[in-house]
Amino acid sequence: MRDKAPPRIEYLHVQNYRALRDLELKNLSPLTVFLGPNGSGKSTIFDVFAFLSDCFTIGLRKAWDKRGRFRELRTRGADGPITIQIKYREEPDAPIITYHLSIDENQRGPYVSEEWLQWRRGQRGKPFRFLDFKNGQGRVISGDTPTAESGRRIDETLESPDILAVSTLGQFARNPRVSALRRFIADWYLSYLSADSARSVPEAGAQERLSATGDNLPNVIQYLKEQHPDRLAHILTTLTSRVPRLEKVDTELLLDGRLLLRIKDAPFEQPILARYASDGTLKMLAYLVVLYDPDPPQLVGIEEPENYLHPRLLQELAEECRLAAARTQLMVTTHSPFFINGLRPEEVWVLYRDEQGFTQSQRTSDIPGIPEFIQEGSLLGFLWMEGHFGVGDPLKANGAITQPRLFR
Repeated sequence: MRDKAPPRIEYLHVQNYRALRDLELKNLSPLTVFLGPNGSGKSTIFDVFAFLSDCFTIGLRKAWDKRGRFRELRTRGADGPITIQIKYREEPDAPIITYHLSIDENQRGPYVSEEWLQWRRGQRGKPFRFLDFKNGQGRVISGDTPTAESGRRIDETLESPDILAVSTLGQFARNPRVSALRRFIADWYLSYLSADSARSVPEAGAQERLSATGDNLPNVIQYLKEQHPDRLAHILTTLTSRVPRLEKVDTELLLDGRLLLRIKDAPFEQPILARYASDGTLKMLAYLVVLYDPDPPQLVGIEEPENYLHPRLLQELAEECRLAAARTQLMVTTHSPFFINGLRPEEVWVLYRDEQGFTQSQRTSDIPGIPEFIQEGSLLGFLWMEGHFGVGDPLKANGAITQPRLFR
């Protein structure tokens, strides 16, 4: 299990990525939730992290191809590269590191037009770029604390301009800060859980981490049963408190080498196969497996956890997300007021489209009147449903900002 705090992203700036023409999010919290109507850009922000993770795991070209290339990726009517910039800390008191990635295309396909890493040593120090590449050529400063004085400058030429410098140079021990970023991004887990996938009957064999779709849920249950029985017991205790009459979840090895997930509920003696369990039971089990992972990914993204779950369970799920955010950074998209009721104003960003059709954002803690309502005991989700946010309302054209109205 991880014995130190994970890296934290505190800032995100995206340009020319679909509806994210120029979106900037500052002071992101360990649990960050994106709220808004359909088409507001929630899934697009989620996909920015998925795209960046794909660039590090399957390569830029495949990540670019699977998203329809630039004709689908680049903001309509926009010129210039797609740019993603994050600011993060490797641990709570570490200096902020900025990672900048710009991607453009030519007749041969996508290429990295600019990629750099920089940090500031001390409060008054100037920003120093310890990795700086353009079109496949650049330099990296080696060492654990790379500076102009202490590090050794190494000029490098990558094999191809569509290769990320961090992904390549992060494999060398002489570049520990670059290596740390490579491990951080490659470890991200973006969930697209499906109840149908969770009903699958996979090949037997314990697996430590749930897949993006959840199709290896029986394998992960088997792993927890063998290696972390106390953690599995906690997951199942929590699940049985949420699902009436549920008593036990277990796995069974078939003669052909496949692994069955079986669920027993009272008062019946025989368990049923997972394919006959409710969507909500399987989704809740999968979410708990992710949130209580003994060695969680360094960033977890979950899309619309409210699907198939009873509304009264969502406020508790939000609290479990916050607890999980002590061990991993968690980003969630939702349009459920019941889930939002379990959150704090600084954790929730409202997304909406402006008159030009581009995504804009506002943190609920910055909306006039909302902190005061919360201090008086109001719940954030109900404030949203009653129109107090002034943005993110699908019944208002373009999500235009209006003055919050008072309770009557």
